[in-house]
Amino acid sequence: MADYYNSEGYASPTEHEAFTRIEKEEKAAAKAAAFRPVVYICSPYSGDTERNVENAKRYSRFAVDRHYLPITPHIYFTQFMDDNIPEERDTAIFMNWVLMSKCVELWVFGDTVSSGMKAEIDRAKRKHMKIRYFTENLEEKI
Repeated sequence: MADYYNSEGYASPTEHEAFTRIEKEEKAAAKAAAFRPVVYICSPYSGDTERNVENAKRYSRFAVDRHYLPITPHIYFTQFMDDNIPEERDTAIFMNWVLMSKCVELWVFGDTVSSGMKAEIDRAKRKHMKIRYFTENLEEKI
């Protein structure tokens, strides 16, 4: 905190107020820099699942590198749920939607849109989420 007295021991309210404001602005800027908007990563899982999971990891890293916090459920839920069991798939889809509701944007990657991706995109549209589209090479489609 800025000292109220100058180096000679005299009260210095103007300087004190100025330095106090600067310190508050610096703290606010540091806090803002630490904030990372949460984004939902939408990319294929089915088909070549090994390749698609590797791509999803790459897409997630892309978001982190741009100071976003990625939510990529098809990397996470597939570790302990079976997409081939209809009841588990339905449960995973429900949990995906819960996570999506915590996100500010939906990021869609690649040229292939699976049925699961289409459902996520449709839901995001109904919820008026911002949707951004990217190529597999991480270039934004405009």
